[in-house]
Amino acid sequence: MAESSDQHQEAVVDDPRPRRGFWFGVIVALVKPFMLIWTKPQFTGRENMPRTGGVVFVPNHISHFDPFVLGFFIWECRRIPRMLGKASLFKLPIAGRIISSAGQIPVYRDSTQAADAFRDAVAAVERGECVGVYPEGTITRDPDLWPMTGKTGAARIALMTGAPVIPVANWGAQEILRSYTGRMRFRLLPRKTVMARAGKPVDLSAFQGKPITNQLLHEATEVIMHALAETLGELRGETPPKELYDLRKARRSEREENE
Repeated sequence: MAESSDQHQEAVVDDPRPRRGFWFGVIVALVKPFMLIWTKPQFTGRENMPRTGGVVFVPNHISHFDPFVLGFFIWECRRIPRMLGKASLFKLPIAGRIISSAGQIPVYRDSTQAADAFRDAVAAVERGECVGVYPEGTITRDPDLWPMTGKTGAARIALMTGAPVIPVANWGAQEILRSYTGRMRFRLLPRKTVMARAGKPVDLSAFQGKPITNQLLHEATEVIMHALAETLGELRGETPPKELYDLRKARRSEREENE
């Protein structure tokens, strides 16, 4: 880890996390040893993650494997992650029961239950929990794996609750499991370095105290996504693009070309 062992020991003694529950304990018991054995984690910026109180963290999405990296990272920040995830995952015979019992939040897309995830996320933040929202809504299609333009859910939750938004960048998971490349390959060997970094809270002061309109949410989301891209740039040692990849525009252009 990037932080010293002394810092880690101090965090363990003064651990503000709420009780994790049995099933979350099962996840920790399985995932943490797996990550330590099969990957080389490099985590930075943990001082930017609030140790107590409601918080919304927004990660970039580069692989089906990165939830393991992010969950481990948030745990090492001395918080319990409550992630919003596709409802289909919660229907899996064994894994679905585990992640549901561990307090994760299902997202029902294009259904009458679509608002449930938002309501549950707001309630979790108001209880003082650490809620993770993938603002892109899917794995990035940017050719260089930079974050795409985002959806407004994270901004809405933050502005409704007053909770801080923490950008959490991750890199390296795509070397273990590449997605949307024609054929998915799971490769653990040789051991891959997986990195995560928490950036400073996103400054949303310009939007607070104002009526929450669609225009305001889109503007706040743009600020959040650029903060996330900048945090990923720090992690990768590269400069992010000034204009983020817009999946809707790309799909629209593709349709027009095929007509």
